[in-house]
Amino acid sequence: MELDCANSSDALLMNIFCRTRSVRSTKLCSLLGVPPGLGPEFGFRPRIPFRDAKPDRTEIDMTLGALLIEAKLTESDFQSAPIRLIERYRDINDVFEVQALPASGGQVLNYQLIRGVLAAHCTDGSFCVLCDARRPDLIERWYSVIESVKCCDLRCRLQMLTWQELATALPKSFRQFLTNKYGVIAVNCQTDSAHWL
Repeated sequence: MELDCANSSDALLMNIFCRTRSVRSTKLCSLLGVPPGLGPEFGFRPRIPFRDAKPDRTEIDMTLGALLIEAKLTESDFQSAPIRLIERYRDINDVFEVQALPASGGQVLNYQLIRGVLAAHCTDGSFCVLCDARRPDLIERWYSVIESVKCCDLRCRLQMLTWQELATALPKSFRQFLTNKYGVIAVNCQTDSAHWL
């Protein structure tokens, strides 16, 4: 069903990571900070705990081992939610300076990112946001969430990677497909690793 919308970020993730060569690519795995040969899992439920001990039913777009990935392509933002929804999470005050989280009109912004960070915390994993380099507003939003994370160890497991950077690790034919279909042109990173924060 995810592929019904061919321009969705989920469809693009599946196009890239369902290719056996992609997941075995040492360059791609180096960018993501994972060992080669891992199989992707789409629609992963990390079961983030609420204060009442029940788990959230949040889905993360994809996992590769302990790496959780949230992908954005044509989506306009990372959603917002009333503060009461944020306060349901058991570890919210351990993970975030809640008062420092971006908010507007009684709504906490970047709800998906907050849940992603909480998911990385509860799974002892890492969390990567994949988005378009042509959307500096989304990149800024991610950094604003990271600034609110209390724990240095967790902050070091948070990552930003653009589709343009990811494209450098893909086969030439697939890079051309990305350019033709999405306007994504491969851009070399300054280092061999993604932007770990």
